[in-house]
Amino acid sequence: MRLSVIGCGYLGAVHAAAMASLGHEVIGVDSDQAKVASLRAGEAPFYEPGFADLLRQGLESGRLSFSDNSADTANCQVHFICVGTPQLPGSQAADLSALDRAAVDLLPHLRPDAVVVGKSTVPVGTARPLAARLADAGAHLVWNPEFLREGHAVADTLAPDRIVYGLAQVSAKRGGFGGKSAADVLDQVYADLLAVGTPRLKMSYESAELVKTSANSYLALRVSFINAISDLADSAGADILDVAAALRLDERIGKLFLNPGLGFGGGCLPKDLHALAARAEELGAPLTAELLSAADHLNVSRRARVVELAQRALGGPVAGARIAVLGLAFKPLSDDVRNSQSILVAQALATAGAEVVATDPQAVRTARAAYPGLAYAETVPEAVQGAEVILVLTEWPEYRALDPAEVATWTDTRQVVDARLCLDVPAWQAAGWTIHSPGRPTL
Repeated sequence: MRLSVIGCGYLGAVHAAAMASLGHEVIGVDSDQAKVASLRAGEAPFYEPGFADLLRQGLESGRLSFSDNSADTANCQVHFICVGTPQLPGSQAADLSALDRAAVDLLPHLRPDAVVVGKSTVPVGTARPLAARLADAGAHLVWNPEFLREGHAVADTLAPDRIVYGLAQVSAKRGGFGGKSAADVLDQVYADLLAVGTPRLKMSYESAELVKTSANSYLALRVSFINAISDLADSAGADILDVAAALRLDERIGKLFLNPGLGFGGGCLPKDLHALAARAEELGAPLTAELLSAADHLNVSRRARVVELAQRALGGPVAGARIAVLGLAFKPLSDDVRNSQSILVAQALATAGAEVVATDPQAVRTARAAYPGLAYAETVPEAVQGAEVILVLTEWPEYRALDPAEVATWTDTRQVVDARLCLDVPAWQAAGWTIHSPGRPTL
């Protein structure tokens, strides 16, 4: 099938390359000419494991192309909208201006009975008015939220754990190509995924929108919950890792997103949590908004807690101290520094007068572009040289695997703040290091 993908950021570029790998002919459209030029040249504009190879293969096959002109979508059967919906400046609500522009640009080029597929994360109540606008042009809308994890986006696109269709009516009337409904057409797009038994759920627009925002908000709540218990562990003398290990063995609770430490960041969980809280207020659900806001406040408090641990390690204020920061990306296997807790801690330390030198296996370039005021190093030995305390703020495998005896040869300090609780504590202690971690007062 001939598909277009409107918006070639993180979501759209991965989706376009993945759909081309399934055999479709795909054109990705983005107004950013520099981004389009990079993608055309086979140069991934962001770090995501497996994406660079998928991009190159799609271009070499001839099934994948990119353009900055929406008119190039005119002969496509299906159009995926993958534009960003960031937080509005000065508000918790989502900024839907890119979605509106995408719809306006697409409308003149829609063929009769075209199917438009919304993948962007939006507040509940967004899709139905858009569907009415598209219906005036003879097009059909399906809301098909994405569930990508950065660092695993290729696998999550090509082997999803579920596919959700939000429809105007769950028992949609026939239309589209050859008498098929919009859901039938999307089934053709995802035929390979459905053939291997991927669950597919049909529901209303509103339910599909709420699935995505509630999924991310629930994950944020889990992270904030275990960090709230971490604060209690600090006060009570308990060890949060022991508590979390026992909780994960309870089948009612499950294993994931119970990692205590610095909390969550990135381009999805914080802004989706804020947007859902704002929408809950608008819809008259204040207790829901209060719950979500409490999770956000707990997450923000993690930064101050890590600064406190740095002060404890230094035995006094951070002003004038040289501090090494290991990790800038909001999570490992990514170069994304949006809402990065690591970056925000580094900035707080620098504002307090510390001499901060930060490094990351992938995110130095993106961090330097977004936060030029910080000092950066390309390697761990460079970052820790002369440091009085080392902060591990992103749990990269490279940092988990550090040899503490070797690190001790790069600096005179033996103080490390393990903000992600990812280090082999006995090994570091055996090498003479003092470990400071939230929720582990026994260390």
